Amino acid sequence: MKNINVTKEMFEEQVHSYISNKDSLALIDKAYHYAEEKHSGQFRRSGEPYFIHVLNVAYILAQLHSSPVTISAGFLHDVVEDCGVTKDEFVAEFGEEIYDIVEAVTKIGKLKFKDEKEYLAANHRKIFIAMAKDVRVIMVKLVDRLHNMRTLQYQPVEKQKKIAQETLEVYAPIAHRLGIAEIKNELEDLSFFYLDNEKYHEIAHLVENKKSERDEYVKKMIEDISETLKKHNIPFRIFGRSKHLYSIYKKMETKHKRFEEILDLLAIRIVTQTELNCYEILGYIHAAYRPIPGRLKDYIAMPKANMYQSLHTTVVGVDGRIFEVQIRTEEMDSIAEKGIAAHWSYKEGKGENHHKDQSEIVKELEWLKAFEESSIDASTYMNTVIEDVFNANIYVMTPKGRIIDLPNGSTPIDFAYRIHTEVGHQTVGALVNETLVPLNTPLKTGDVVELKTNKNSGPSEDWLKIVKTNNARNKIRAYLTKKENEQRQELIKQGENMLKEDMKRRGVDVAEYLDQKKLENIYGQFQTSNYNELMYAIGCKSLSTQAVIEKMVKFSKKELNKDTLNQILAKNKTRRKASTSKTGIIVEGVDSMKIAMASCCNPIYHDEIVGYVTKGNGIKVHRKDCPNIQNEKKRLIHVEWDENKDPSIKYETDIRIYCKDRNFLLTDLITVIAQYKATLLAVNVAVNKEDLTATANMTIVVEDIEHLNTIMANLRKVNSVLTVERVIK
Repeated sequence: MKNINVTKEMFEEQVHSYISNKDSLALIDKAYHYAEEKHSGQFRRSGEPYFIHVLNVAYILAQLHSSPVTISAGFLHDVVEDCGVTKDEFVAEFGEEIYDIVEAVTKIGKLKFKDEKEYLAANHRKIFIAMAKDVRVIMVKLVDRLHNMRTLQYQPVEKQKKIAQETLEVYAPIAHRLGIAEIKNELEDLSFFYLDNEKYHEIAHLVENKKSERDEYVKKMIEDISETLKKHNIPFRIFGRSKHLYSIYKKMETKHKRFEEILDLLAIRIVTQTELNCYEILGYIHAAYRPIPGRLKDYIAMPKANMYQSLHTTVVGVDGRIFEVQIRTEEMDSIAEKGIAAHWSYKEGKGENHHKDQSEIVKELEWLKAFEESSIDASTYMNTVIEDVFNANIYVMTPKGRIIDLPNGSTPIDFAYRIHTEVGHQTVGALVNETLVPLNTPLKTGDVVELKTNKNSGPSEDWLKIVKTNNARNKIRAYLTKKENEQRQELIKQGENMLKEDMKRRGVDVAEYLDQKKLENIYGQFQTSNYNELMYAIGCKSLSTQAVIEKMVKFSKKELNKDTLNQILAKNKTRRKASTSKTGIIVEGVDSMKIAMASCCNPIYHDEIVGYVTKGNGIKVHRKDCPNIQNEKKRLIHVEWDENKDPSIKYETDIRIYCKDRNFLLTDLITVIAQYKATLLAVNVAVNKEDLTATANMTIVVEDIEHLNTIMANLRKVNSVLTVERVIK
């Protein structure tokens, strides 16, 4: 294909060569004149009328033997975007089917995006998703891009490079995956011309210099092979095949080879009638010429994902020259050049409804399924398509012979997710070539993969490190996120029930205290920001119900308790001589009563405290927020810390540390306590094997509340620690 000045007569001649139905021709003619009228007065940068562009698009589609509907869409693909034609007007003239194709091809320029990259990703995603539903969309888009590339010289240099880069990265790979070699090769060479003009001309010069010499060798080889095949009465046609410039450049770059080292620069293609003829010809060629080991590829028995079929072999030919020989049937040759367009070729009498045909084609083009995912963001979608589809280069099979194409390094898990999302989720094992293998085994071309599944199974987070394809990775993440959300809701409910039960057990009124508005006062105390987070922390046991109840009682009755408690203490306070105990506590007016720290809350120097007069066991000093004294107002007495206490007096306290379990965790916790010169009296660690968490209960001796707060703050900094709290028994 090359850029030519297409006339109406040329176009009509091309269409009439394979379409004769009057209604079909009338539809094409109507589209022709409608586009001509709507684009009247519009011009391209070249100065040509804009209609010339859509005429060329329709002409190329006709060269591919596209259907009347597809050709009409080619004529009309810009009228909605550029001519202000509304959907209602369009549908009234040409129907929903053609409108859907045109609408899918139309750019989404009216939407706003953060940057050019996001715009392109969203634009491409729209086309790809539409392509998965109707392959005709991409046929029109590819041909549209092909003609734009043929006339790219009229664009500014910067825009030339931008369009060429997009063509090379997106449109040429699509043409390749659809097997349309004619379009793919031309798009690559045109892109190469604009992106690296110097290299393009350098390779073109090398090819031209060797042309006469190469042609001579090819001619001799063709004569030699033809003579052999004629002896065996095999039908064939044979010709030399020239390699396009970009493919030569890529081989030189990726394989670090000089121009002269590229083996298949000398290439011959043999086209015959049947598959049996292909294998017969291969046998005669290998009998006549020495084949190069490892260079035989049978794409007939194992077609490529784009339906390409052929036998490839490399042999030492005339005068010791290396030749690549391709052997295929006429039908295979048509598919090799036109790819899906050959299958989509319009045939009279089949009518305009090709949906059945398309479903049969899509069955073979399994990779199209990767385009259907629309729930992820545009950039992630494009990365998935490029890495999983365009870069796929290994071909593996199901036990029934269905071919699945995957990127190099893919595993049985990638294979499973390419089959179906649920198959991926339920995979528990894999047999590769009838041998049980680990799920992280890299697959290679030709492997037969059989999956073992379990409906009650599901992917683990470890799979994210194993899989190669973005498709599998996205599906695994979606599953894990959904599962995590479900588990979170269960833990929230569980936490709520645990808290209610403990409140009832402690005699705390659930209706009065478990009020979401009142609870807002204590969220920050536990590094939570709302009710669900608080209940989740309780549910997964990173927070004790006891600690929450303490804070609930303290804050819900903060003002009332404070006033009542102070009044009681003031009433009980006398001006009699103060008594000091070994704990550093002053109790005014008490001379001989025994004073001790309450073991339930273990007050520490400078905590807010209150005394509780026991029956026969002296005064027990509690923290003011201790829930055990909140209903004992009559027995409370004012006590205070002795600011001149003996410095040697220290205080025991219990702390609970909740964390993710790991190696050397306890060592790190004890090290922090030792660094801040606290004495560790007792430690008990319990590990939950289900969620791999650990709870460490410690009894330590500290100087005062400031000393304790410093230790707790630094314990929270230890890797994998989730919460650190004081314990009230």
